[in-house]
Amino acid sequence: MTRPAPDDRPDPALPDPACAAPVRECAMVRVRMAARAVTRHYESHLAPSGLTGAQFTLLVSLKADPGLTATELAERLAIDRTTLVRNLDVLRRDGLLASAKDGRASRKTLTRAGEKALAKALPLWRKAQDELVGKLGDEAWADTRKRLRGLREAV
Repeated sequence: MTRPAPDDRPDPALPDPACAAPVRECAMVRVRMAARAVTRHYESHLAPSGLTGAQFTLLVSLKADPGLTATELAERLAIDRTTLVRNLDVLRRDGLLASAKDGRASRKTLTRAGEKALAKALPLWRKAQDELVGKLGDEAWADTRKRLRGLREAV
């Protein structure tokens, strides 16, 4: 007797078998499930820094490319601008982010406190990253990155 492939097994979270096939085949459901699991993994490691995964992403993005506007940052991270602005407001409130007017644009940069928070979080992120890649293996991780890029481009 052959075992069904992992994606063909019934999902115990779905009590109604009629829902199993659409959920099993739905990219949105599968990607969101994976995203939540990955987020939990990274946030458990980032917890001692006091940053969430979203906050870490914003800080590291602005460290890599300081002076972006909210619109530019939203485009680069493929995040809706309203959600992004809410997160930026929290970072500004916490003293981790500064905004400087440049004509009509508001350019975002890290404050000293933001630099320190990021410096504290980076080794925690590195440990989370190394653990995840270690579980997947380098080749599978490279393939996963390629497939995720392909998925983004397809939609």
